[in-house]
Amino acid sequence: MTFWYRHRKIIMLVVISILFIGGLIFFYIDKNSIKKKESKKKEIVVEKKITKKKKETESDEDLFKVDIKGEVNKPGIYSAKENTRVIDIINMAEGLTNDADTTVINLSKKIEDEMVIIIYSKEEVSNFAKTKEKEKILNENCKHPENTDLTNDACINYESNSSISTDKININKATLEELIKLPGIGESKAKSIISYREKNNGFKSTEEIKQVEGIGDNLYAQIEKVITTE
Repeated sequence: MTFWYRHRKIIMLVVISILFIGGLIFFYIDKNSIKKKESKKKEIVVEKKITKKKKETESDEDLFKVDIKGEVNKPGIYSAKENTRVIDIINMAEGLTNDADTTVINLSKKIEDEMVIIIYSKEEVSNFAKTKEKEKILNENCKHPENTDLTNDACINYESNSSISTDKININKATLEELIKLPGIGESKAKSIISYREKNNGFKSTEEIKQVEGIGDNLYAQIEKVITTE
């Protein structure tokens, strides 16, 4: 009788035992592996939810609200980050209409919270003095007819929105209306000043204003002490 034949029962029992133990070990390892994967997935989902909530909270707190009106395709209130420029808000409003004229607007200006941006039409810009006068009348109408101390806070506040922080006119930020206040500067020269600063990324010094067409040494001498670039 061979060794296999004499001990076949014992050998088979040993083989079956090994296979059974191996199966148990494999099942245990596989089960733990699945649990770990599920645990990791849950952690990832939780982390994503927390990150999303944080981002939403941060965006709600950090974004500025800006009201854009006039000659844009979709006027309204838009939310944007602190360093956003006026041109970015125009793009968010799906761009300018065919009748828009931005020669009196500083497109590179950074936005502020609760800022109002008005994009004028070509007709309004061609007669800008009357346009600004109409806006002032509308602003006056925001006051209570009997109690002038009561005003609508949503109305345009020309004093707070002014780009002038001192007695001098900042030629890098001033509006067309503010530039017209300078001695010897009419609407045409004011538009030329705005056009020059937009093309050349602002004035580096007050004397550079002499590079604008129509402003020579004599006119510069009149406005030198009342203008600034800062």
